[in-house]
Amino acid sequence: MVTQQKITEIASELFLKHGVKVVTIDRIVSELRTSKRTIYKFFKDKDELLTDCIWEYHKKVRNENEEIIHNAPNAIAAMGLLHQKILERAYTINPNFYPDIFRFHPNLESEIEKAGLYAKEEMLYLANWGIDDGIFVDDLDIEVVGTTVLCLLKLFKDHQKFPMERFSRERLTFGTLVPYMRGLCTSKGLELLKKQEELFRVSI
Repeated sequence: MVTQQKITEIASELFLKHGVKVVTIDRIVSELRTSKRTIYKFFKDKDELLTDCIWEYHKKVRNENEEIIHNAPNAIAAMGLLHQKILERAYTINPNFYPDIFRFHPNLESEIEKAGLYAKEEMLYLANWGIDDGIFVDDLDIEVVGTTVLCLLKLFKDHQKFPMERFSRERLTFGTLVPYMRGLCTSKGLELLKKQEELFRVSI
């Protein structure tokens, strides 16, 4: 029996792997070996199905991020591990996934914005954690810092500005994110960052 959860699971895999535009309801039906009637029993159209897929994917991302933060020994380690995970996702998701949504399903941009707000909340939490531990200087404008870090991470996905054949992930990390973080650190934080720089060397 094909359930709503199964439809969302398979559709999400297809959207993330191939992009949103090229994945039609017919293709999802074929992959599930079911009928359109089954799809439309749960979703009125592709937009509604895609909304459910986006929500489930971001729920998975939130859970992964929360686990990383919960298990990290300090804010710098958490940022390094999150950075690894963010780049891992970026290089396993079809580069057309988000552009397709913005171009062909602009009414769903609010769903993407919700994920951005959650990511910003994570950055604010890490900044406060670092300040409390004496790792980051205590006069940080944490809202500016959180937004800046997210902007830096977005640059890693911009292959027009930073073609992959010229700019490795490690080169970008140690040319942007790590120097920026050094500016946030106290002497204690600098020592810790130096010890944990390997966490920012992404090998994927």
